Amino acid sequence: MNVGCDQVSKSVARTHIDTHESISVIGEYVILTKTENKGAFLGFLSSMENPIMKGIFLIVLPIAVLLFILRIIIVNTDLDRYMIFGLCCIIGGGIGNLYDRILYSSVTDFMHIDLGGIFKTGIFNMADVSVMLGTGLLILSFIKRKEVSLS
Repeated sequence: MNVGCDQVSKSVARTHIDTHESISVIGEYVILTKTENKGAFLGFLSSMENPIMKGIFLIVLPIAVLLFILRIIIVNTDLDRYMIFGLCCIIGGGIGNLYDRILYSSVTDFMHIDLGGIFKTGIFNMADVSVMLGTGLLILSFIKRKEVSLS
């Protein structure tokens, strides 16, 4: 489901937002700005010149990591619901961005949050939200496990 939401939102952004155009959604706090990210998170590796190494880091390695996470879900029977849902969110977000990299050679990012000096993001997409939500759920799961083991 999160792969579908990610791809639909990116399709809408590609169709209705010009590259680097800024559209205020909630004042200056939530802004739509479309960019094409040729690298990983926040443009990491976007300037890598060697196409073979770039392909390894941006396509092959993510596929291996996603398969490893899937294996963890299938093999481990003692995972709590936060961990399972978190890992699934990471897989879904990873697939969404990987799909873009394979099909378009870049990932469409289009959302930006700026809450003044309190909180500011780079430009991101729904797949990134899914990965961050999944990471948060994994942290929550580890904290809950730690609390149980301390009791």
